[in-house]
Amino acid sequence: MSFETPLPPYNASDPYATFLNASCMDLLLIEMVPMAYRLASELAIPGQDGVKAVDEDEQREAAFRRLETLGYRVGQGLVERFSRDRPRFTDTLDVIKFLCKDMWTLVFRKQIDNLKTNHRGVYVLTDNSFKPFSRMSMASSSEAVSRARPYLWFPCGVIRGGLASMGINATVQAETSELPAATFQIKTVTTKS
Repeated sequence: MSFETPLPPYNASDPYATFLNASCMDLLLIEMVPMAYRLASELAIPGQDGVKAVDEDEQREAAFRRLETLGYRVGQGLVERFSRDRPRFTDTLDVIKFLCKDMWTLVFRKQIDNLKTNHRGVYVLTDNSFKPFSRMSMASSSEAVSRARPYLWFPCGVIRGGLASMGINATVQAETSELPAATFQIKTVTTKS
């Protein structure tokens, strides 16, 4: 083991340098949802008789908040690191394009497949082969879709955090109707002065 600086293939300023094994990232994304549900049930307020009374909707909401918050922080950090050497974005559409091309490639190893906008602050991003869904399968398609929805909460947070880091307040909603496709709808929130 040495404390010398690493040799040339390592370049910290290269936005496409890989510092994490892709399979480790996939496993982390797979385990995040069960972890969030476990933490939500463990941190529930004890009811009478010392037994934890957890409503299913409350547990889902707590898991959603945890995953979305984790994604928000990851999105902020990624944008802070990988947009610092770029010229400042002048338009919201340029920011969304940066998210679709560069940031999505960093997190999911591919670009967003389709970007649509109504030019009034609503953007729809479509990923036809969303990486976390690529290995999911169930007995029925409807069961697979319902069990896959929680895996969209973290990427929603990544998008929202990335946008917030570039000065754009937005709400992000995601849905899937058929695996492995995912659709993310971004609505920018204009602040009234």
